[in-house]
Amino acid sequence: MAQLRRRDRFRKGWRVMAATSSDALVLFGATGDLAHKMIFPALYAMAKHDNLTAPVIGVAFPKWSQALLHQKATASIKAAGGIDNKRALKHLLSLLSYVSGDYKNPATFVAIKQALGNAKRPAFYLAIPPSLFETVIKGLGDAKLAENARVIVEKPFGRDLASARELNRAARSVFPENSIFRIDHYLGKEAIMNILYFRFANSFLEPIWNRNYIASVQITLSEDFGVEDRGAFYETAGCLRDVVQNHLFQVVALLAMEAPATRDYGAVHTEKAKVFEAMRPLVADDLVRGQYAGYRKEPGVAKNSDVETFCALRLFIDSWRWAGVPWCLRSGKYLPATTTEILVELKPPPQRLFDDSEPKSGPANYLRFRLSPNSAIALATRVKVPGKEFIGEQRELFLSEEQPGEQQPYERLLGDAMAGDGALFSREDSVEAAWVVVDPVIKKHHRVRPYKRFTWGPKESDSLIASIGGWHDPTKDPA
Repeated sequence: MAQLRRRDRFRKGWRVMAATSSDALVLFGATGDLAHKMIFPALYAMAKHDNLTAPVIGVAFPKWSQALLHQKATASIKAAGGIDNKRALKHLLSLLSYVSGDYKNPATFVAIKQALGNAKRPAFYLAIPPSLFETVIKGLGDAKLAENARVIVEKPFGRDLASARELNRAARSVFPENSIFRIDHYLGKEAIMNILYFRFANSFLEPIWNRNYIASVQITLSEDFGVEDRGAFYETAGCLRDVVQNHLFQVVALLAMEAPATRDYGAVHTEKAKVFEAMRPLVADDLVRGQYAGYRKEPGVAKNSDVETFCALRLFIDSWRWAGVPWCLRSGKYLPATTTEILVELKPPPQRLFDDSEPKSGPANYLRFRLSPNSAIALATRVKVPGKEFIGEQRELFLSEEQPGEQQPYERLLGDAMAGDGALFSREDSVEAAWVVVDPVIKKHHRVRPYKRFTWGPKESDSLIASIGGWHDPTKDPA
């Protein structure tokens, strides 16, 4: 229950618009990988916390029986962490049914309508390939299933600016904007939510949170594994689309946004959109793309693939607060560790009163957010070492934020979407503004550079950040 109390406190901090909860969940892609790895375990967690009362209708093409779907759902829950509450599992399975059909066939949507029975406010979760989003949304509209309904759309929302606009147009032709929930599981992480809280619940940050005191910001999201069985998907996405345009840009927005005028979550969305609109569109020299050794031998990958498994970029936000401050982002697969970390480097004191107040290497002071694998916030300061001489060393004030039993992202986001709470979802204008930034380098970029597995990507990425002292290594103690 501790995590539910934490969630209640968050809701008290940001006003949530009153909305009627969805009375059914229709899961398109019920036989897919996402449903197996994430959605069924999330539904089980909701059942354990007594937050799941609506029927769940799985929809997919394979001709599964309801018994087989129950078997597969049970297996996914066991694989995700085991079954520790048989009552909750029994409750979930009692709510779970199945419709088999082709998404392009109107008869499928007739069958869904029949399965919904008396439900008046369904939520439709599109856990399917992006190429099918528009097909399913149109099918829902044609079958008159969209009235009083919500639609939950998995990332990536579009492949570029043009496709994002087309998808938004298609979705808005059937659903109103406040009924469209563009899900990015990253926004459901407790550590990501804590960035927003930490920034605006503490007064000491505001005087220094600007170009006058901050020298640079770095964000690293790394994984120590490859594309595994997702080679065919990665060939259509790549690191820039899969991670940077959504996950990392959302983190940037939370770090860079102005304080919202009210506690309504719509005001938060507005300020985040302003950050994306102020981002300078990228050009080819702002981006280094890499590809790990052996990627072209992965199943589903072209032998001459130019798709990036790593990218590093230098970004500028042309706003009053951030003008001239470089934001350096990198992400990739087969890097030395699976971790996500932010380093906000502060400028050195304006007068060098002590010889070592501006170190020859490394930042003078910094604020460090670790988002994964565990959550922490650290503030680095210089303190004098004992003795007659005025010589100091770097020390970190370190706060671990890890909470046992923490609510997982998909559980939180599924519950929020069904409740009509859009605080942790992306709005149409933000999605399109983010695509405006990366669209130029999707169309025109340098070829990928090879890099060895378990290194920090191609050496060319170092040139992006050389002027500010190099990349922060999350695997090493920076103090």
